[in-house]
Amino acid sequence: MSSLKVGIVGLPNVGKSTLFNALLKRQQAYVANFPFATIEPNIGVVPVPDERLKKLAEVIKTSENMINLPPEVPATVEFVDIAGLIAGAHKGEGLGNKFLSHIRETDAVCHVVRLFSDPDIVKQGVVDPKSDFQTIETELCLADLQTIEKQKDPGNTPDKEQLKKWAVVNKYREVLSQGKTARTVILSEEEEKYAKELCLLTNKPILVALNVSEGDLRNAGDLEKRYSNEFGIDVDQVVAISAKVESELSELSESEQLEYLKDLGTDKSGLERLIKKAFTTLGLITFLTGGEKEVRAWTIKDGWNAQESSGVIHTDFIQKFIKADVVDFNDFISSGGWKESRDMGKVRSEGRDYLIKDGDVVEFKIGS
Repeated sequence: MSSLKVGIVGLPNVGKSTLFNALLKRQQAYVANFPFATIEPNIGVVPVPDERLKKLAEVIKTSENMINLPPEVPATVEFVDIAGLIAGAHKGEGLGNKFLSHIRETDAVCHVVRLFSDPDIVKQGVVDPKSDFQTIETELCLADLQTIEKQKDPGNTPDKEQLKKWAVVNKYREVLSQGKTARTVILSEEEEKYAKELCLLTNKPILVALNVSEGDLRNAGDLEKRYSNEFGIDVDQVVAISAKVESELSELSESEQLEYLKDLGTDKSGLERLIKKAFTTLGLITFLTGGEKEVRAWTIKDGWNAQESSGVIHTDFIQKFIKADVVDFNDFISSGGWKESRDMGKVRSEGRDYLIKDGDVVEFKIGS
């Protein structure tokens, strides 16, 4: 899988643009270090903070007798700013249709809801976090219902595949017409296959970013618990974030950022916490590779085996996979590199079925 794609949605004046512009500033700082293809204005590609890479680079530099540190290539998250969501978007109001096609391509949807008060901002259609959240969920449900209504009834066909797909369509129709989301439908593994083909928006995992005032960041944990109960979702899917603070952080150096966060009574930026929760919600992990050319973090699904995981480096690797040399990150650092880890018996030679763990340092052996 390439980088994780998260669509940002929200009603007007909830602070979505402020948050997105802060992401774009992070992206510019990141792109300054890496050659990147031109990125569309509504996509922000942000590195996933990972302090392991720095340690890995230092160990590689020493063990390989390098003059400079190898470049660090972090995993990335793509945030897609999905503009134009207002009540009626499913009927094409605002930028309705364009907005819906952008969401279809994302892995998860992040709702930005407003918890801050600002006398200068007109509260257009923004009532309270729960009803704002429900307004957007309703729009997505209505768009899904349209998708379902477009499916053709196969009638009395002998084609078993068509009939199975139609049964899934009807399950969704029943739930969506009651105003519930597609993700509340329980399906068998076989039915999931047909569900994927439908690309329903409310089937996507969701995150909720509570846009709070800077003073409320100290109580982030309490707010996340309270609103996860209100929205009926897991606390891992809710993150309190201050778009204003994120915007200010994006202007500061690393050490100034830490100082500023400390003053606010927190140690991680909202963006870092949002990325962490996105990984948890989507069941993602990262493994690491390290050599003279670069040290790098790669994103995979938790539960992928060594052979599947090798494919994120290059699709050819899956076919030509021989084995994976794997060492635990902490062992790699304390041993002092590949050669030392091998000498100390810390490197395991694993076959295709080995399940990669978060933070494994891996070297794939590939046939010609």
